[in-house]
Parts: sequence; structure tokens; C-alpha cells
Amino acid sequence: MKKIEYRFGKVGSLAPLIVAAAMILWAAVSQSNVNGYVLAFFAALITGVVFTKDEKAYGEALVHGLGKPMFGVIVLAVILAAVSGKLISASGVVQTIAIYVVDAGFTGRLFVAAGFLITCLLAFATGTSVGTYFVVIPILFPVGVMAGASPEFMIGAIVSGAAFGDNLGPISDTTIASSATQHADLGTVVKTRMRYSLPAAAGALLLFLLFAKTEDGASGSEIMDAIAKPQSLIMLVVPVVIIVLCMMRKHLITALSWGILSGIAAGLVSGIYRVEDLIAFPGGFSVTGVMIEAVTGTVGTVAMLIGVFALLGVLECSGFFEDVGTLLSRLAKTERSTEATIVLSVGILSMVTGVISVAIVALGDLIHEIGEKAGVNRYRRANLMDCTGCVFCFLAPWTVHCVIPAQLTAQFGEGTAVAPGSVPFVNYYSLCMLVILAVAVIAGYGRKGPSEEMY
Repeated sequence: MKKIEYRFGKVGSLAPLIVAAAMILWAAVSQSNVNGYVLAFFAALITGVVFTKDEKAYGEALVHGLGKPMFGVIVLAVILAAVSGKLISASGVVQTIAIYVVDAGFTGRLFVAAGFLITCLLAFATGTSVGTYFVVIPILFPVGVMAGASPEFMIGAIVSGAAFGDNLGPISDTTIASSATQHADLGTVVKTRMRYSLPAAAGALLLFLLFAKTEDGASGSEIMDAIAKPQSLIMLVVPVVIIVLCMMRKHLITALSWGILSGIAAGLVSGIYRVEDLIAFPGGFSVTGVMIEAVTGTVGTVAMLIGVFALLGVLECSGFFEDVGTLLSRLAKTERSTEATIVLSVGILSMVTGVISVAIVALGDLIHEIGEKAGVNRYRRANLMDCTGCVFCFLAPWTVHCVIPAQLTAQFGEGTAVAPGSVPFVNYYSLCMLVILAVAVIAGYGRKGPSEEMY
């Protein structure tokens, strides 16, 4: 791709990013839903037109960003996950499970903590944080809210669990990328990463037990006769199929598609759904039913993703990523300063790109080079890269780790919808990991050991 040149040099090239950051901050402070972030990214793209010297190259850069395979995967996953989630939520299975949970007394903070642990296990097993959101949120989130958990803390527990699985899971793309780029054995990377991930998880669990807010939940004994539908439990086949296929390393899109097909079949056979409940053409140029409601409900999120990936294309063709890497590499002098450089570079790039593995791969060679020169162990480098990504990428309110969970909560009504800007403050795993990273770099936690494998 042709490199974009801007009026006013580097200042002009940063104008779109500055506009995006300013409007994102405005949206976050204002507790905006996903539409505020849509406006932020499109305002940034429009601003770039004013500063670019070559409008054709700028337009090609936008298209280049939208042509990335990751864009198509995430957009399709968002739409398919909305359909699978709608099949579950409209069946009555959520209310049924909530009744049983409330009657068992497993409510409030206990359910938040349990939701965190369940999500940890699923994300660790499947190796995908985004895929975990699509499976877990349609069930655990509304059940938790009905059981008295605050919507914000319920979604915080789920995002925290997904971050843990992404960070430590041996089949996670971030674990594989961090070990491969540093030429480190995958098994040893996972083994040594436990000294960072497990304390962060323990800290998050304790914080959820102590500080998770609770609200007045529904009483199972009062609503059992009204809405309990034991037959609706058959719809749990949807998340089961998706989880099993993800664990078999099937593509996320394939797993979601089979989940939808299994849900449609189970719903029709059991009588929970009729064909007209799923899709109908009542005339008057309209379409109704669970399927179309789910698809149209994703418009805001898809629009935001278009803006995000288009801006990524612009930044890439502006030389932004190379400039960041070059600038930070100059700071790497000692072992400690090199580790700080690793954290800063991966942190910035993961926040900007919104995809941890992209940041790790983009900076992998540079980090390997400066790390070898400074004597930073390869396992230490791999762990710092991955742990950093699972902090900064998960705490940036414009990334998929805040926007997608927020979008999924919106389908349950305005009363339970969580704003993207609220998610970082209740993501206790990433916040605990941030503290551990600071201790690791400043105080040297995990730096020294009897052998290379102990780093």
C-alpha cells in the first residue's frame, strides 16, 4: 500500500487518532452506548480527509483496513452470535435457570464470583475470549441479574474470566503468538505464566466477593408457576454445541453456525418455537421473527467495527505502528527499561488495534531483538507481551472486549444494558494483572530463577 502523506507532517497524521480518542473519552464519560463510539470513529475518518495530501491513497487505506480477514470474522461472529443468543433468550431458558438459582440461594455476589470462575474455565478450554462472550453472556448475564447481581459487575466477571482464559489458555491465539514470536516452548510459557495469571485471578475473585454490587433480584418462589419452563432447558444445546466445536478447534463462524442450526432444530422439535416465531413475512414489506430481530440488533456494533478497522488501515498506511516501535526501542537500555519498553509498546499497540495477537505479531521481531540484547529471557518476554495485551486491550473501552459485551447486554433491555465505558472499571482480572505487571517490571517479580525455564 502507498504510504499516506499529511499536511503538517506528524501532527496531521495523528489528527484522526486524536479526534477518535477525544470523542471516545466524551462517550465514555457520558455513559454512551455503542452508538457514541460509532460516531467517534467515523468522525476520525472524516477528519483525516482534511489533512491528507493524497485523497486517493487515503481512500485506499480505508478499504485496506476493511479487507483484513479479522474484520470479516468479527462481523460475522457478532451477527451469528446475536442470532444464537436470541434463540436462547427468547425460549424462556434464562428465566427457568434463574428460578432454580434463586431458590437454591445462589445469588448476588456468590453468583458473580461463580460466573467469573465458570467463564475462566470455558475461556481456558476454548482459547477464545470473544467466542466465550457469545456463549456465556446470553445465559449467565441475565440469570445473574435476575439473581440479584448488578449488571455492571456481572459483565465485569464475564469479561474478567474471558481475559484469564485468553491470557493462560494453551490454545489461545495470544499464547501461541507470544511463544512463537519469542521462540519459546509453548508448554513452558504456559507453566511460567501461571505465576502471573493465577495471582491475578485470585485477586479478581476476592474483589468480586467483597465489592460486587447487588440489587433486588427476582424471587424464584413467586414466579415459578408463571414462567418456569423446564422443557426450555433443551435450548442449552446451543452453547454446548458451540463450546464443544470450539474445543475441537473448529472455526468460530462454523461453531456458531452449528449452534444456530442445533437451536432451531431443538426449538421446533420441542414445540418451543414455531416456524413463524423464527421468521415470518406478514406483508407490507416487513419481516418479523427472532432471526431478523437478532440481526438488526447488531447494526450499531457492526457500524463501529467498520469505523475501527478502517481507521486501522489508515494508521497502518501512515506508518504509525513503525513509528511507535522505533520510538520505544530507543528506550531499551537496561534489562528493566527493556521490560518497560515491551509493556509500553504492546500496551499501546493492543489498545490501538484492539486485537492482542496483532500487536504481538507486529512487534514480535523487535521485542525479540531488543530482549536478546538486554538479556531478557524469552519466556519472560512472551509472558510480558501476553499479560500486557490482556490488560490494555481489555481495558480500552473501544475494543471488542468492551463493545461486544455491552452490545450483548443491550438485548435484555435498557434497564440492564451496560455502557462500554463502564466495563473497564469492573474488569478486576485485568486491573489485578496491571498491578502484577507493575510489580514485575519495577520490583523484578518473576525475573530471576535458578534456570531459564523459571522466568
